[in-house]
Amino acid sequence: MGTMTHSPDPLPRLIHVHDPMCSWCWAFRLVWAQLRAQLPATLTVQRRVGGLAPDSDLPMEPAMQAKLQAIWRSIELRVPGTRFNHDFWTRCTPRRSTYPACRAVLLARQMNPDTEEAMVQAIQEAYYLQARNPSDTSTLVALAESLGLDAAAFDAALSSPALDEALHAELAAVRRLPIQGFPSLVLQTARGVYPIALDYLDAAPMLQQIEVALKA
Repeated sequence: MGTMTHSPDPLPRLIHVHDPMCSWCWAFRLVWAQLRAQLPATLTVQRRVGGLAPDSDLPMEPAMQAKLQAIWRSIELRVPGTRFNHDFWTRCTPRRSTYPACRAVLLARQMNPDTEEAMVQAIQEAYYLQARNPSDTSTLVALAESLGLDAAAFDAALSSPALDEALHAELAAVRRLPIQGFPSLVLQTARGVYPIALDYLDAAPMLQQIEVALKA
């Protein structure tokens, strides 16, 4: 699929803007799968990373750790079926840094487009269920290897200037879309661009918005 600088997929297209280390993106995954299964076959679907937090080697501030732990607990109450392994906060040294995970998703897309979705899922499960830290290169390389990608090549490319350039190109393109945060859904047709209001519990309202916009 390449990067955002390549020729865009045909219209209409639905763009799912996400960050693999965004807890609300994890909460959205079940209803997103339901929505995907009901979308018209003529609609192209793209994933695009949004880059929640830039590179950092510093441990996460205690206040931010407390805030994220509270968000996890809130999501567990509000979105049935969404679980978190809270051992992450004691087993790992959290860093407010999601760009490495975003690069890993882009790199998986470049090396084998069929592994992009699997990489997102692997990062989410490592972070939220297995208490592993996807801010760490070692975690990302291990996940790539588990998906059948060449670990040495993945490790070398993950820190390459070319991949970083591709990430920032994608982030710049995403920021031109009418999004309010992550996750976001944006429908692009020949007649316009339509932000889709999210529903974390039911795919039907989102499908209805998409169908109305496609007929506009």
